[in-house]
Amino acid sequence: MDLQLDGNAAIVTASSSGLGKASARALAAEGVNVVMNGRDEDRLAAAVEDVREDATGEVVGQVGDLTDPDDITAIVEETVAEFGGIDHLVTSAGGPPSGPFMETEDEDWYEAFDLLVMSVVRLVRESADHLQADGGGTIVNITSRSVKEAIDGLVLSNSVRMSVIGLEKTLSKELAPDVRANAVLPGTHETPRIEELVEQAVERGEYDSYEEGMEARSSGIPVGEVGQPMGLGRTVAFLSSPHSGYINGQAVVLDGGAGASNL
Repeated sequence: MDLQLDGNAAIVTASSSGLGKASARALAAEGVNVVMNGRDEDRLAAAVEDVREDATGEVVGQVGDLTDPDDITAIVEETVAEFGGIDHLVTSAGGPPSGPFMETEDEDWYEAFDLLVMSVVRLVRESADHLQADGGGTIVNITSRSVKEAIDGLVLSNSVRMSVIGLEKTLSKELAPDVRANAVLPGTHETPRIEELVEQAVERGEYDSYEEGMEARSSGIPVGEVGQPMGLGRTVAFLSSPHSGYINGQAVVLDGGAGASNL
């Protein structure tokens, strides 16, 4: 299916790895001109070169820390300078530290809020005029299925990410009809982080092989396997496209049916 995105411009944050990178790859493969972002210059440069292999749009990198307002401004300005505007904003960020509530300090809460929520607030604030221009655009927030069902040991993610969903729903009304805002809520996907955790478990002797570890991670997922990042990336591209034009203000769960929530 032609998603009719050729020549559009997009920002994808935290895209030097994992789900952000997959989203950048999926958009670039559809002809979107993409600005990728990450904090590590070398890692970002390698990711940009990798994504360019499948791209039919242009791909550039912009180093920046999502907790730094000046860096966010620079990401937006670089996109406008390179491509003349912004049609799509895809927000992603690394997860906050795990741990139980009683071991979580005030500083942890503030840092998680700055990373997960204020980064989106600042990105949208800086991008809004561009997104609303020339027929409008889209926002897709990559969060976590933890906003639907709390995950043991992830009190920061369970609590703070819900603010992004409240923001996304508000934006879907306040920026409409020019801009549509949606979110994707991934469950377990075979990202570098999951690969690292499984490999560590193999080294500890918990599994005989990586394949056995991944099979264990798949236990309880009705489709029988963990998600692949490009599956999520293609969903992000679809939500950014005219083909999803009546989808607005939604939070789409991508967890293979593992969740128990009815809604």
